Amino acid sequence: MRLLSGASASRIPCPFLSFARARARCLPVSASGTACRAASSSAAAAAGDGGAQKPWLFVGLGNPGKVYQGTRHNVGFEMIDVIAEAEGISLSSMQFKAMIGKGRIGDAPIMLAKPQTFMNASGESVGQLVSYFKIPLNQVLVMYDDLDLPFAKLRLLPKGGHGGHNGMRSIINHLKQNRDFPRLRIGIGRPPGKMDPANFVLRPFNRKEQEELDYAFHRGLEAVRIMALEGFNKSATYVNTAQSSGMLNR
Repeated sequence: MRLLSGASASRIPCPFLSFARARARCLPVSASGTACRAASSSAAAAAGDGGAQKPWLFVGLGNPGKVYQGTRHNVGFEMIDVIAEAEGISLSSMQFKAMIGKGRIGDAPIMLAKPQTFMNASGESVGQLVSYFKIPLNQVLVMYDDLDLPFAKLRLLPKGGHGGHNGMRSIINHLKQNRDFPRLRIGIGRPPGKMDPANFVLRPFNRKEQEELDYAFHRGLEAVRIMALEGFNKSATYVNTAQSSGMLNR
């Protein structure tokens, strides 16, 4: 199993890691029961007429290099690290300018990717991955930081524009202006006072923020599991409703 390093490792509370390591192939994802019951039907739907099941491509955006670790602009990378740790997937190969890891959630094949092109050129990597592996765009989930969402809030959408995010702008450009792919926005809040947003996104988190972000990452992990096994709609319902209750109890 690949262990997280640096800021990523220190940011995941022990109960969450214990939960990840202990989970069986049939994992509880909601109060309604387990996601495994839907895995077979989801797999069949993803396979389509060709018979070969296409993997989900989960992409986290960020900047490579130690100087950027633990900063707001790299929460997409950290979300991928959390998934990799929980599912026992090693991001050990480089393909199409991205660190890649392949594995499964239940019976659903998945691929994790962290483009190494730097944020503003993320589309160079994502476009090639989508094209080479022939992944349907509705099975490409991009995870990234969002200044317009309150800190540690998640929003899962089926499609949309780039919202001024340069990484998303690059991806849309390299997908020939196609915007019809899901995205998980991870709120990092607005910069204080008159601080330049370009400087704000490169700031690290304080202790309280790290705790809140850990909770958001845990929700993101569950969202990815639901999406792979039960589809986008159930995952969006999980992410986009009743987010505040967990934080109020912390």
